[in-house]
Amino acid sequence: MNLSPLQNDRAAGTLVAMAAGDALGAGYEFGSPLPDGAPVAMIGGGPFGFAPAEWTDDTSMALPLAECLLGQAAAVAAGETIDWTPAVRGWASWARDAKDVGSQTRAVISAARRLASAEPVVERSEAEPKPDGDRSPSSADVTATHFTAAAAEFLARTGRGAGNGSLMRTAPVALAYLGRPEEELARAAAEASALTHADPDAADACVLWCLAIRRAVLTGELDVRAGLPLLAPERRAVWEERIAVAEASRPADFPNNGWVVEAFQGAWSAIASTAPAHAGPAHLRAALEDAVRGGRDTDTVAAIAGGLLGAAYGLSAVPFEWRRRLHGWPGLGALDLQRMGMELAHGEGRRPWAWPAAASFDHSDYVSPSATEVVEHPADPGVLLGAAPALRRDDYDAVVSLCRVGSEDARVPAAEHARFWLIDSAVPEYNAHLEFVLQDAADAVAAFRAEGKRVLLHCVRMESRTPTVAALHGAKVRGVSGLEALEEVRAVLPAASPNRAFMEVLRGL
Repeated sequence: MNLSPLQNDRAAGTLVAMAAGDALGAGYEFGSPLPDGAPVAMIGGGPFGFAPAEWTDDTSMALPLAECLLGQAAAVAAGETIDWTPAVRGWASWARDAKDVGSQTRAVISAARRLASAEPVVERSEAEPKPDGDRSPSSADVTATHFTAAAAEFLARTGRGAGNGSLMRTAPVALAYLGRPEEELARAAAEASALTHADPDAADACVLWCLAIRRAVLTGELDVRAGLPLLAPERRAVWEERIAVAEASRPADFPNNGWVVEAFQGAWSAIASTAPAHAGPAHLRAALEDAVRGGRDTDTVAAIAGGLLGAAYGLSAVPFEWRRRLHGWPGLGALDLQRMGMELAHGEGRRPWAWPAAASFDHSDYVSPSATEVVEHPADPGVLLGAAPALRRDDYDAVVSLCRVGSEDARVPAAEHARFWLIDSAVPEYNAHLEFVLQDAADAVAAFRAEGKRVLLHCVRMESRTPTVAALHGAKVRGVSGLEALEEVRAVLPAASPNRAFMEVLRGL
């Protein structure tokens, strides 16, 4: 699917913001509601001992779903039925050692394994690989059919099948079906939900949230009612009332947020109640923090809200301080989630040759590969200003990239590499939240310097993006205006010529 720059940004931000909300809530899980304005951070800990900035089961369960859909991109594009077996095998493998698995999900996984064990074992040759998650030569194959049967049996036996575990992981389905008819997305969302949660409330919630994410990525609008026409007629009024209640409430008003309905309401309440006072990146932060302050199942409610907020505001709205150390099972980080979100949205499956997955990015059409020279920032000699080829140097400890770079171009660990999605253009449709992104980049420089790191600040040719962020940093260091700081930068970068949109940001300081 062909996406505009802003749609690309929003697709890239969906899974990243989902995981950020997840990690933000991890340290507060099962706690009581917090007062308005109480600080919220990626502190880690909580009842399951997560590391700071580590995501939980919400994101971990979304990733096998994403991989399953990426592996069947051709089937999605053709409107064919999806085989969800790769996803459920991923869940079964993850659950063996996971710190936290929801009680209903754990029960369904165990029951699905028992169903698979009761079937005749299929003989394989020694050369034939075992399915994902198969750890012993005698274990049977777990399939999507086993999972849906186990979920249906759980509902029939207990009368409970409407936990929030399918809603928390549903965002990848919305991305995979961006270019398909809404009806196909609704069907896929319900199918993916039924793998572990057979109650109609769970299916409805996933349909509504997926259609809202689809609308957000394509248009930038936050509209949780977009999917109501896809529900059965008798269900529309029920959900319209539930949405109205959420909009008149706060997240703390939904204490039973382990139930999918109140998790949905808590997430939408966090978004709706903070919207009047905030917009763009500020709204994303305010809503996720408010979702966590609601208490109880904090990571899940914030993860659900994060998927929709990221779809509306994009990767550019997720602050670097949240993206920097974001990580979780199976050993991935924010850049991996960005890649998966973009691959799902483009509908072509895995694209290891394309940015941001490609190991290296070629800028040779714009700058000589030999242009590795740098100059020291006039207000801060610990900041080196350079072009993209300067990444090949070895005299820096951290990098702030203002252009596309390969996943292995910088010679520093991922946590010391701040990547910003900036296009050197004054056209508003090219750069989301321009002032926020430029300031966030300058804040990243300052954060690295506060840690004593020598920072390489670069774009492609250090003519527009680099001098703009260098001026923002210099203005903070010197306590001068943005335009005064730019003149100091021009003394060492004579070719510096920020475009008019960047200049407006500097004039606004």
